[in-house]
Parts: sequence; structure tokens; C-alpha cells
Amino acid sequence: MLSRDEILKPIWYAFTALDVDRNGKVSKSQLKVLSHNLCTILKIPHNTSALEEHFKDDDEGPVSTQGYMPYLNMFILDKIQANFDFNELNKMCWTLSAPKHISSKHLLISEADTFKVWCIFNFLSEDKYPLHIVTEELEYFLRRLFAAMGCSWNEDRFEGYKMQLGAKKKHLNAWELIELIGMGHFTKGINPQTLSMGINEVYQELVMDVVKQGYMMKKGHKRKNWTERWFELHLNYMSYYVSEDLIEQKGCISLDRNCCVEVISEHFSHKQELSIQDCIVHIRQGLSSPHRESRQKRRELRNRMKAEQEMMENRMRQLQLANESKQAQLEAMTKNLQEASMRGDLEEQRRVLTQKELLDQYRRDLEQEKMARMQMEEQVVEKANEVEQYWQRMQELEDMYRQLKKALDDERQAKEDEEALRKLQARLLQEEANKRLELEQIHHQQQEILSQSQKEKEELERERAEKESALQAAQEQLQSLRRQREGAQEEYMVVTKKLERAANKTKNWKHKVSKHEGLLQIIQPGNKSPTKMTNWGQAAFTETELNEMERIWQENKTRSYDGQ
Repeated sequence: MLSRDEILKPIWYAFTALDVDRNGKVSKSQLKVLSHNLCTILKIPHNTSALEEHFKDDDEGPVSTQGYMPYLNMFILDKIQANFDFNELNKMCWTLSAPKHISSKHLLISEADTFKVWCIFNFLSEDKYPLHIVTEELEYFLRRLFAAMGCSWNEDRFEGYKMQLGAKKKHLNAWELIELIGMGHFTKGINPQTLSMGINEVYQELVMDVVKQGYMMKKGHKRKNWTERWFELHLNYMSYYVSEDLIEQKGCISLDRNCCVEVISEHFSHKQELSIQDCIVHIRQGLSSPHRESRQKRRELRNRMKAEQEMMENRMRQLQLANESKQAQLEAMTKNLQEASMRGDLEEQRRVLTQKELLDQYRRDLEQEKMARMQMEEQVVEKANEVEQYWQRMQELEDMYRQLKKALDDERQAKEDEEALRKLQARLLQEEANKRLELEQIHHQQQEILSQSQKEKEELERERAEKESALQAAQEQLQSLRRQREGAQEEYMVVTKKLERAANKTKNWKHKVSKHEGLLQIIQPGNKSPTKMTNWGQAAFTETELNEMERIWQENKTRSYDGQ
């Protein structure tokens, strides 16, 4: 949900637009209309008597901003729900304020693009009134605009403009920003349509919270066919349209912390999967949209650098005052030295010597103060370099985190494949044991048949042939099971090698991350119990399974001896 500060910005423009006399006050009748429109757009029940009741003790004269704010907070802003259209609020406030500032200007951009620049200004402006945008946010906006247009960024030209702006002030208001863009100060020679598309792309990303947009294939609910749709990915939902003109919306897909992304079709690329997965991760972590997080980090960095700069300036002022004090003391000591020269010779020599020593000491102190001042200036330069290195390191760590996550997914998949092969080997071993038991039983029956009387020899020969045929078939099945087991063993070795590569890859990435950040602790796999080696490979069976197989083999062997 939008913060109250973001909602107040367009309302502030509407209030100042109604201030015709520019004295900070607006008539109650105009405030009634403004309040009614705000309640309609924000989908709040409008209480017509609330405004009169609130200002019943001050019936004479217009109302100032300070007098209207308590009513605005209590009866409107405190009742806002999350389902209102913030774009409609911007349009209403823009309609009130724009004609008084840009109606007489000949801009090179359309009215729709002018409105979008105004909305972008409100997003990037500081939370202080009157609203303004600092040069750092102006540079951020222009860089995003040039990147959206596919044009190269002219650093020297912007630095010249920033120096020219710094001679007067260090920030711009909304109408100055619109004039800067609309008059083509930085966009001369660029196609107007390209400029319009660039403004729209930055507007979609910053103001409308569009994380990513583009065409994707969507499977229908009833006909089950694939159709190309224009998708817009937001933090909490995805909306899709017939085309990129956004005229006909076909549906909306909500995103929450319980959602997951699975690739089930060749129509879905890995980049789209990552974008949607990043939004789900932001929701689970309780974060706002990436652009709002980036804006907050830039503000915190500016505030931190401003505090450090103020601390440095205070230190410089203290050094300057100490220097002036030392200089005054030096001048006073020089004057005393001149007065002392008129006295007696002995007293004059003694005092001159003392004054010279004190003078040398003060000069040394002055030199030390100058050195300290130079060191403080060097520290300021070092702090600026550390901030730049900090941002580069943050980018490297983000790339490493994404690659580490992919390596962990590969390792988990390899472990799942290994577990499946273990179960397959156990099943094949059980089938082989059953076949061995069946063969032993057949052999035992043959021994019993051979011990019968000669009278039944011919019949026994015939039965023996049948048994041998069955034995041959069973042996062929046993050979087939052994070949299956060998195939499973080969697959097991492949999966084992794949698991080792994934583990090594994960270990390397964890080592890199811990080297850069120093905050990660590598989780090693637990110790395994001692394993036994069989002809099917290492750790093919557990200790319990081996004991059970040995017991069955001993029983069959004993039964065979008893039969003989």
C-alpha cells in the first residue's frame, strides 16, 4: 500500500492551486469540493457535515494548510482502503494545478507526457514542502530516461548543468523539471516519439510499479490453446492485455507468499521465471517494490553523507576558530614583546627569550592545526571512494547470491536423483533374492526326483526336462535382473559424479561469498556412518538389509542340506 507521504504530495498541489491569492489560505467552499472529490476517488463515504463541524469555531475567513491538515488526516487519510486508484488521484490533482503553471509554455512534449513527468517528480521528490527534487535524483531520472531511449549518457553536459544550477540552488521544483524535459535541454536531436516512449517506460517502472512488461504466451482456461498476451508484472499481481496499448484487459493474476513458479511449457523463458520469482521473494520478506527500496536506500545514503559532511564542516569551523585564536594570541604576544623591549637590558633579554620560546611553540601548534586540516580533507576524499567501492561490492554480492542459489538448486536435484536410484537398487536386489530362492527350491525338487525309484525314471526324465526348461527361463530372468542392476549402478555412478560436481560448485560459491561479505557460514554435510562394500557398489544396502539377506541365505542353505 502507498505511504501517506506519497498520497499527500498530489493533494498538496491541489490545495496550492486553489490558493489564488498565494497567501496559504483557501475558502471553505473550495475545500468542500476538494474533500468531496478526494472521498470519491479514495472510495471513502463522504460526511458533508464533518467539514462544518470541524471548523465551527472558526467561521470567518478562509482556511490555511495547517487548519485543513487535521481534518484531512482524521476524516479522509485515516479511512483510506487499499483498493483505490492512485492514478485517478494524480489526474484530479494535475487537472487543478497544471493550467496555472504550464498553459502558457510551448513544450515539445505532449500533455500526457507532461503529466507523467509530473508523477515521476512526485515519486523522486523529497518528503519536504514545498516539494523539490535534488540533483542526485534528477541525475537518476535522466539516466533512466536515456537508458529507456537507448541513447548514450553525456556526463560532461550534466556536470556543467549541475554547476550552473548549484550557483543558484541545488534542487528543482516540478514545473522547472517539466520545462527542462519539455524544452529539450538534454534531449535535443532525439525523435519526439522516442522521447515519449522513454518517458512512458520510466513512468511505468517508477510510478506504476511495473517490474517487467512484454509479450508472453498464455494457456486458455477452456480451449487450452496458447495465445500471445501483453503482460505487466507488478509486485503483488500480473495483469495481461490483448496488446501493449492496454485498452482491453483480459485478466489479472494475484501473487502472494504462497505462490511458486514452475516451468511446464517451452513458451516460458528463464528470465521471466526469475522476474516473477523475485517478486514472490520480496512478498515473503515483506519488502516493497524494487524501485521504492532503491529510492529509500538512496535517501539513506544522502542523509548519511550529509551528516558526515556536516560533521566535517563543524570540525573545520572548530579548527578555523582555533587557528584564529592562536593567531590573536600570536599578535598579542608580539605586541607584548615590543613593549618589553623598552625595559631594562637584563629583564628585556630574559623576557625576549621567553617570548621567543612561546612564539615558536604557538607556531608549531599552528602548523599542527594546518596538518590536521589537510588530514580531514583527505578523509573526506577517502569516504567518497569508500562509498563508491561499497556500491560496487553490493552489485558483486547480488550476482554471487543469484549464482549460489542456482548451485544449491542443482545440488538438491542431484540428491533427489541419488535417493531415487537407491530405492531402485533395493527393489532390484529384492527381486534377485526372490529369484535365487526360487532356483534353490527347483534344485531341491530335482534332487528329490532323482532319488525316486527306477520305475518312475522315464516320467521323472520328462519332468526333469520341464524343470530344466523352467530353470533356464529363471536363469535368463536372473541375467536380465543383473543387467538392470548394472544399468542402475551406472546411473548411480553418474548421479554420484553429478552430486560431487554440484557440491564442489556450491562449496566454491560459498567460499567466494564468505570472502567478499564475511557473513556467510558454509553448512557442511553431516558425517555418514561407516559403509560396507558389496558387488553392487559402496553403501548399496543398509546394515539391516544385509543382515536380513544373510539370514535368508543361511536358512535356504540349511534347508538344501536337510533335503539331500
